Parts: sequence; C-alpha cells; structure tokens
Amino acid sequence: MNDKQLVAQEAVNTVKQGMVIGLGTGSTANYFIEALAQRQNEENLQITTISSSIISYIKAKQSGLPILGIEQLSHLDLYVDGADEVSPDGTLLKGRGSDLVKEKILAKASQQFLVLVDQSKLVSHIGEKFPIPIEVMPFAWQLVKNNLEEIGGNAELRLNANKDNVAFTAHGSLVLDITFDADISSSELNEHLNELPGVVEHGIFINLASTILIGKDGKIEQKTMK
Repeated sequence: MNDKQLVAQEAVNTVKQGMVIGLGTGSTANYFIEALAQRQNEENLQITTISSSIISYIKAKQSGLPILGIEQLSHLDLYVDGADEVSPDGTLLKGRGSDLVKEKILAKASQQFLVLVDQSKLVSHIGEKFPIPIEVMPFAWQLVKNNLEEIGGNAELRLNANKDNVAFTAHGSLVLDITFDADISSSELNEHLNELPGVVEHGIFINLASTILIGKDGKIEQKTMK
C-alpha cells in the first residue's frame, strides 16, 4: 500500500453511518472512493455522496456509491480531497485539474474538510512547485491577465492536452496559470483575486482544511487545522 492509499484508508475510517460525503478529484481521491465503496459493501454503510467533478461522478457510479447532484445538496458532513501543494499554515493549492468551482464550494460547505496528501505536496509557500490556477470568464481573460501582470505575476493561458487550443473548464471558463516573481503572500493574493472582476474562482484555499493527513514512508502524520 503506497502513501496515497494509506491516507485514503485512514480517511475512510472516519466515515460514519448516514453521512453526506463530498468526493474530491484526482489520484488520491480515487483511492478514497474505492475504499469507501468497499466499506459500504462490507458494512452495509448507508451514505450519500456528492462529486466535485464529472470524473469523480463517473468513478463513484462505477464503484456503486449512491450519488446526488450538487444542486440537491442541503448539507455536507465531510469533504475528502487531495491538494497540489500544502503550506505550513495549512493553506492549499488546488485546481491543476480545472475543477476549482465545485471543489471550493464543497470545501466551504462541509462540516469537515479532510485533505489527503503525501510528503511531496509539502511546500514552504503556495506556488513553490506549481503555477496558481485562476478560472476566468472567457471575455475577461485578457483584462485579468493584465491586472495580474501589473502586480508582478507571469500569466499563461492554459492550453489543452494537444496544445492546439485553449483548455476549457467544465463550466466553460478559461484558466490562467500564474507564477510570481514579486514577493506576494498567498493571503494577499487571495484577497486580490477575490475582489478582481472576471475571476470565477482560483486555486488558493485558505482556512478551509479541517485536518490534513500526510503519508510519509508508510506512516501518517495528522495536522489538525480547526
């Protein structure tokens, strides 16, 4: 069992009868979905799930998990997802898979947001290893790009896998991937992006993680954030 599977199994052990559970997107989230389906089958667990993306929806359906549309959601007990980066204060970078909007909605709505990572995702500051993804309205991308470059950002419009067209999110938005040469904190950038017209959502998740499970060499470190 690798470290991602290890933290996924630990997360599944926190699930209780009757819970409504948000399913993240990505390789670690997939391990959680598989382990959750197994526990449902073995223990006759009565649960409901909500997906953060079409990919996690398909994975949940194939695994036999009962799943609702997000528009049917009235409350969320638990959201379980991975992260691209985790800083020492528990700030997350997410969105390399372009599912920012649903992921942040579920993270904010949940009573508990459980983050699953291995040690490779730990960084000293957000944006250390990966660009910061910013989902933008298609007609506003140039204006948003110019604004971010004015505060020291280097913005690139995300292309599709073949590099022959722009990449669109599930909601029809474009994505700007931003790196910064200037010294700007994730909290400052978070505030700036939240106030910038044309930005649909962005990949900085501040004060949202409840618990972070970190897999490291076959062991689990748990960081409780709130």
